[in-house]
Amino acid sequence: MEIKRANQSSVSGYFLAGRTMNWVVIGASLFVSNIGSEHFIGLAGSGAASGFAVGAWEFNALLLLQLLGWVFIPVYIHSGVYTMPEYLFKRYGGRRLKVYFAALSLLLYIFTKLSVDLYAGALFIQESLGWNLYLSIILLITMTALLTVTGGLVAVIYTDTLQAVLMIGGALSLTVISLVKVGGLAGVREKYMEAIPNVTAILSSHNYSFTYTKSCRIHPKLDSLKLLRGPLDEDIPWPGFLLGQTPASIWYWCADQVIVQRVLAAKNIAHAKGSTLMAGMLKILPMFIIVIPGMISRIMFPDELACIGPEHCMAVCGSQAGCSNIAYPRLVMNVMPVGLRGLMMAVMIAALMSDLDSIFNSASTIFTLDIYKMVRTCASSRELVVVGRLFVIFMVTISIAWVPVIIEMQGGQMYLYIQEMAGYLTPPIAALFLLGVFWKRCNETGAFWGGMTGFILGTTRLILGFVYREPHCNQPDERPAFITRVHYMYIAAGLFWISGLVAVVVSLCTPPPDKEKIQRTTVWGLRNIEKLPVSEREETYKLTSKSPTHCNGSGKLQKDLPLDVQKEQCQDGADLKLLMPSPCDQDPVTPSSNEPTPVEAYSNGHAELVGGKDGEGRQFEKGICLRLFDWICGYKEQAATNAPKAFEEDERVVMEMLYEPPRIKFVLNFGLIVVCSLGVFMFVYFSL
Repeated sequence: MEIKRANQSSVSGYFLAGRTMNWVVIGASLFVSNIGSEHFIGLAGSGAASGFAVGAWEFNALLLLQLLGWVFIPVYIHSGVYTMPEYLFKRYGGRRLKVYFAALSLLLYIFTKLSVDLYAGALFIQESLGWNLYLSIILLITMTALLTVTGGLVAVIYTDTLQAVLMIGGALSLTVISLVKVGGLAGVREKYMEAIPNVTAILSSHNYSFTYTKSCRIHPKLDSLKLLRGPLDEDIPWPGFLLGQTPASIWYWCADQVIVQRVLAAKNIAHAKGSTLMAGMLKILPMFIIVIPGMISRIMFPDELACIGPEHCMAVCGSQAGCSNIAYPRLVMNVMPVGLRGLMMAVMIAALMSDLDSIFNSASTIFTLDIYKMVRTCASSRELVVVGRLFVIFMVTISIAWVPVIIEMQGGQMYLYIQEMAGYLTPPIAALFLLGVFWKRCNETGAFWGGMTGFILGTTRLILGFVYREPHCNQPDERPAFITRVHYMYIAAGLFWISGLVAVVVSLCTPPPDKEKIQRTTVWGLRNIEKLPVSEREETYKLTSKSPTHCNGSGKLQKDLPLDVQKEQCQDGADLKLLMPSPCDQDPVTPSSNEPTPVEAYSNGHAELVGGKDGEGRQFEKGICLRLFDWICGYKEQAATNAPKAFEEDERVVMEMLYEPPRIKFVLNFGLIVVCSLGVFMFVYFSL
């Protein structure tokens, strides 16, 4: 029912759930959107290959989520945006930054999220059922696309909540069973360091033609039980992680459409902050329900996960680079009782669908409203909704073609492939967002050249990484020293600081931005805005005979309330709740020849949908095929409604959304201290 009320047939109704979600639902959605199948496969695989180190990303995310809730989200609400390219456009002006960021985001979605998720989910199904890898991919995409194409963000968020319960319950069951088998956490620490394959038995039993070489390391690393490691470590050098990986993670947690779009669906800032606190607490779980089970899998199956050479790896898992990615599904199939295997299959499919529908929805939002609308300024609302869904099909096609590349990258550790790709492309974006939010003097020219400098350098290094591919472990490594000896996290740190420095220098050498560009798009603008609770805000409006009738259809004098309050009072106005001012009191059968449709009128300048009024005032019958097509796309004609004109989001709406009652503010700030302290403790505990 709630999904229906979200009016998926409109552009904003499909792309946004409406600011109606509470902190529990959003917190669960944030967690599930992040913990997809690539985490179950990738985190567990890296845990099997290198120990605790990969858990550092999860504890880092716990802290960065609070940066999102306490710093970035208030700025996004104040500036009245719901896509990240739109924020850059409002903050800096000009279109080139907006297009650059939108295009970069879509590339990252395709090559680091969508393709990785498809491979990870299909790998689990292949391990479990023996299906062909690409057949599994196609079936999974079909199920997910049907959900997303016909539902929109409300369907995504509500299914995320259900899947969160299913995912955590199934993963916890596996963790408990596997910990019992190895003697608890103390048993993991002791036995992991002894998880070494029996080379002699492997060579004799399979009649392999190769001989084992020491360059194919089969022994666990000496510091496998430490989270942050020395400056020259090949997995997580602590200076590189703090200075390079953190900026890349800031992009994901504070400026990525998949994450931010969910938090912006909160009722107000209190619910937004509560959701980041809840998601932060949940981010403690992956270390225990994914990374440690991956380590246990190596303890139980060392001859398979720690394969001794490319030929052996190919026989075990179909990849010459390594077999650590099969750690989690191998554990499921050999440890869990038969009845619970179905539960874990449901968990993996739930994780995959959750991540995929998040990417589908957010990527189609960015492409439709930030790129396509710029090219087709006169596109109708129906065209925008359909194009958004067709773009999903295009993304899927490219992603499937990229899967073979993922299989051979980063020594078979899929999660490190994701981080390396993002580390070369996202630090400049993080620099632009941080400067935009905190430094009023940064202008469009400085931001553009800073971003382009980082993009060119990062892309160059990324291309060199594909040119000089890592050889198999039994072959000599003849790559240049700057490829083999400089960790990608140090490259990411250099990109972040170089991009920021160029942006600062160019901004200081050029005129400052206009005052209206920084008035509502920086943290300093929040200090000048008055925040009012709803009750006080309602009293600021006077009775007027010119006020519209609200919901009851009468002509009696009523308070001229802000439009969001009108909608809250309307019984069936929830379908246009977010950014579409609809007092829901209009006569539905009265045509309008001079008013835009609700889709054309939604506010904030997010994407000025000034579509032509096709068939103005006329009704016509559609054929069966066209009506079926509209049903699949979820489009409903809106021409007969008399909606208000587009307008900038009312200042009082922002004042109410940013208002926090004193008690709730105290509780939230106390929760912030607790969550951040817990995150620091986890870093220290697992690094000693």
